[in-house]
Amino acid sequence: MSGDFTTVLAAVTCGTVVAVAEPVAIPLLRRAAAIDMPGHRSSHVVPTPRGGGAPVAAGLVAASVLIGGEIATAFGVTVAAFSLIGLTEDLDGLSAACRLALQAAAGTLIGLVLVSTLPVPVLALAVLGGLTAAWITGFVNAFNFMDGVNGISGAHALIGGACFALLGWWAGGGFLVPAGAALAASALAFLPWNAGRARVFLGDVGSYALGAGLGVLAAYAVIGGIPVEAALGPLALYLADTGWTLQRRIRAGERPFEPHRTHTYQRWTDAGWSHQRVTAVTAALTVLLSLLGAASLTGSAPLRALCDLAGAVVTADAPEQQQLLGASDTGRL
Repeated sequence: MSGDFTTVLAAVTCGTVVAVAEPVAIPLLRRAAAIDMPGHRSSHVVPTPRGGGAPVAAGLVAASVLIGGEIATAFGVTVAAFSLIGLTEDLDGLSAACRLALQAAAGTLIGLVLVSTLPVPVLALAVLGGLTAAWITGFVNAFNFMDGVNGISGAHALIGGACFALLGWWAGGGFLVPAGAALAASALAFLPWNAGRARVFLGDVGSYALGAGLGVLAAYAVIGGIPVEAALGPLALYLADTGWTLQRRIRAGERPFEPHRTHTYQRWTDAGWSHQRVTAVTAALTVLLSLLGAASLTGSAPLRALCDLAGAVVTADAPEQQQLLGASDTGRL
């Protein structure tokens, strides 16, 4: 199959799987009692089924089969593995230690596959494979942490998938183009079920699937020679929010991984922003960061440095705005 046809087929198939399977999955999730009940950490007030990302995972796996090849196979296996971990968490729950161990095992597989073609000694390959596995596992969890308001993760996955498809096109084609297009299509097909009045949540199964997909594509892009800024631009906001929140909690003497609701996007909803406004603002910032990262593709060192600085300012400003909103909230109490 030609590259263009493969891309279209993978994207259409992935989107169709999600669109067809989602209305079937929702009553099954209700029957399985996979319901997210509102609590003090929630940003919603209505009991809502979780696990709606299962069709997203199925669509990505189907797309990987159609794309074909070693990397696509490893991509599909990784998405499936992380998704099964997430589905188990949605339905039955897993201890943190067990969940992390399973995630690390899933990340190691794709990490070793991604670095296997690098012309470096075996020991270096093992180290790079471990670092890649740590990156994918870490980003999956960061993506999961950020999936807290309607539409936010679907919008970010849509932008990220489209960006990776474009980066693959810029690099001359290959795996990034159809995989990125399929990931964007899966997110686009899921958004109508979640972006407005959420009829279902991605759940861990969906956030793990999309997080793993984006993490793998970013690692593949960097290993393939695409500048780091371009590869991380679509992911930068999620990384920055998670990173700032963790370091702030550590400095405050809090347990960093204990459940909480102090992410920037959560504080924005506490300040009265609607889910749709939070999603729109964060999506716009992600587009901006993606464009700033893409400046690294121009070959102009001064422009690249200037855009890197601008990206750092953008990612640092959101936590500052969170603190201002928090102070404003305190003043109203």
